[in-house]
Amino acid sequence: MLRRLRAAVHAASNICFPSACLSSVSCAAESASASSSHPQSSSRRMARPTALLSARSIIKGFALMVSIVATHAFAQDSGPAPADGVYDMQVGTYTGGKSGGVHVYRFDTKTGDATRVSVAQTVNPSYLVVSRDRRFVYAVNELPGDNGPATQRGGISAFRFDAASGQLTFLNKVSSDGNDPCYLSISPDGKYLLTANYSVAADPGGSFAVFPLQDDGQVGASVLTVHHEGGGPVKGRQDNSHLHSTVFSPDGHYLFAQDLGTDKLYSYRHTPDGSRGLFGPTDWRYTQEKAGTGPRHLVFGADGKHAYLTSELAGTVSTFDYNDGKLTQVQTIPLVEPGFKGAVGGSAIHLSPDGRFLYASNRGDANDIVIFSVDPTNGHLKKIGHQSSLGKSPREFAIDPTGKWLIVGNQLSDTMYDVRIQARPSLDR
Repeated sequence: MLRRLRAAVHAASNICFPSACLSSVSCAAESASASSSHPQSSSRRMARPTALLSARSIIKGFALMVSIVATHAFAQDSGPAPADGVYDMQVGTYTGGKSGGVHVYRFDTKTGDATRVSVAQTVNPSYLVVSRDRRFVYAVNELPGDNGPATQRGGISAFRFDAASGQLTFLNKVSSDGNDPCYLSISPDGKYLLTANYSVAADPGGSFAVFPLQDDGQVGASVLTVHHEGGGPVKGRQDNSHLHSTVFSPDGHYLFAQDLGTDKLYSYRHTPDGSRGLFGPTDWRYTQEKAGTGPRHLVFGADGKHAYLTSELAGTVSTFDYNDGKLTQVQTIPLVEPGFKGAVGGSAIHLSPDGRFLYASNRGDANDIVIFSVDPTNGHLKKIGHQSSLGKSPREFAIDPTGKWLIVGNQLSDTMYDVRIQARPSLDR
């Protein structure tokens, strides 16, 4: 079933379900109510058991980026799921229009209904992440933006989250030590917060910064900032470094920083005890991607042996074997079908809670979610279908903890849809 949450939404990038952030779609809504249904979008030959079958609009009116956070544990966590199936959904937004900041909803996984509970005012919270104990929420303040001065730095804001009332309380804000922070991650021990600064400034270009997290949830000033240099062949997009994500390896020993501008996946050794510095470059320093591909977001498979990457400029998903800090590329699949004419833009990437399926969003002229099955024997992907995002520029999406719903935010059409994920033996269209 395809539905839209009606609301006023301006630029979103992240949706979270406070046990963990699944993705980054931000949207803000003023009212949430079930809307009229829409025809199912075409889905190309589904040979495996899962398909995005239909969706409904749940939010409309702000430019979107979605991040869903849940107050209860995700399927892969050890905590109990709520008996009523209702999770808290937190949505980050751009605030140049009607949106106020981070919006909190009650999301019913039995029905797909969302009810807005509160909103926390902050500027351009386009990406969110939740602390391990689910008591705190952290948001980037994506500044200066395309038209702002390069001298203006972005920010990181901290909030306390009260699950009972659904309220966010502002704690503090620090500089992100870079331009346009667009991603957040928390170290495995929960002691540090990291951000990727995309950067619109030619000097010093993209960077990532490391911030200590205090016991009361506040963020300390950065203790480390790492700048990257260089660029790629795509003029206007790769004129300098553009960090797009910072992802820890499953074993917690390494950090990978995906650089869209230089076509590199930088790797850093993580030593929490400080014996070799908190973060230091590995001997091999980076994994080189094909020139002009623009690596964006990286996720690891449930077994910790494989990783998957979206390349924004090439519009592809790549599969890697992972072993002790090293990524070996074994497969690359285009997000579009042969003969597709138009612009592409690989964006968000997420696995289903059971790890059997992988989803990636494609912007440009495609505007869809691409569905892959995951081979459990070797981690390889097989493309099994497409689902229209029913809007323009599906920058981000999230999968709820039960694995029943995919929530996608269309940034340029200011809409967010929740899409029911159903298992079926086959689907041919």
